[in-house]
Amino acid sequence: MELNEWLNTKVPQIATDLTEINQQYFDMENSIGFKGRDKVIKVIESFQIALFPGIYDQKPFDEVRLNVAVSNNLRKAALDLRDVLEKALFYSESEEKACEKAARECADKIVMTLMEKFPEIRRTLQTDIQAAYNGDPAATSIEEILLSYPSIQAVCIHRLAHELYKQDVKIIPRIMSEYAHELTGIDIHPGASIGDSFFIDHGTGVVIGETCTIGNNVKVYQGVTLGALSFPLDDDGNPIKGIKRHPDIEDNVVIYAGATILGGKTKVGHDSVLGSNIWLTHSIVPHSRVYHSQPSPSINQSVKLEYEI
Repeated sequence: MELNEWLNTKVPQIATDLTEINQQYFDMENSIGFKGRDKVIKVIESFQIALFPGIYDQKPFDEVRLNVAVSNNLRKAALDLRDVLEKALFYSESEEKACEKAARECADKIVMTLMEKFPEIRRTLQTDIQAAYNGDPAATSIEEILLSYPSIQAVCIHRLAHELYKQDVKIIPRIMSEYAHELTGIDIHPGASIGDSFFIDHGTGVVIGETCTIGNNVKVYQGVTLGALSFPLDDDGNPIKGIKRHPDIEDNVVIYAGATILGGKTKVGHDSVLGSNIWLTHSIVPHSRVYHSQPSPSINQSVKLEYEI
């Protein structure tokens, strides 16, 4: 059988089978889809311009033009976010509760609540920026941090996503957090609660779980995991959702590279220092120091070195 004949005779049935499978597992009609995901990313970009107009959209502005530019970006982002939210909310409701008008009103309220938080979010982000400047001797300016530090990008997006998460918005905060993960290598679930002056140095490979809480003035290095120890299962063997699974980190804690802290009952007391590559699954009191014993490497000095060091 030639390809053209096969396409005409077989493909319609394959398409029908695929459609039936998709309809069984996924509501294609009501999905926000990748177009919705792209719109969420555009919303993030517009919000970042509003939060940092001189960085994300550098144009010659006087005070009046700056106010207009910020206002326009906020308006555009608000309308785009409302559109995606409306569909996401309508999709998440049961057939009995689904109502386009109710979804629109709820989406409006969510957007307004989020945007009223923007001055507070911006002030909090400034503490994160200052923490990066104070915590990294290589930093030479605030602009350098804004332009090149993945921590600020990830935390900025997280603080926006977290405000939506607190309003019980489901899919959109996850899109935002995974976009930040894609950009920076830093994986922060939007449910994680993070205090002021938070700095992730280097950043790559950091994972912060949904029910984790982090206090003020906490510094984390690359490769740190604040994760779950285990997943309690229901009678059908599925993970139980909505329970505390991730650790609590109190104020003024430093966690060095590669450390793994696990469990919903694990609390790291304030002013503690956790060394590199430790594995911690129980609570520690304030002012603790947790580290491995100094390794004793074997050094063979009988080999003649070609170059002096």
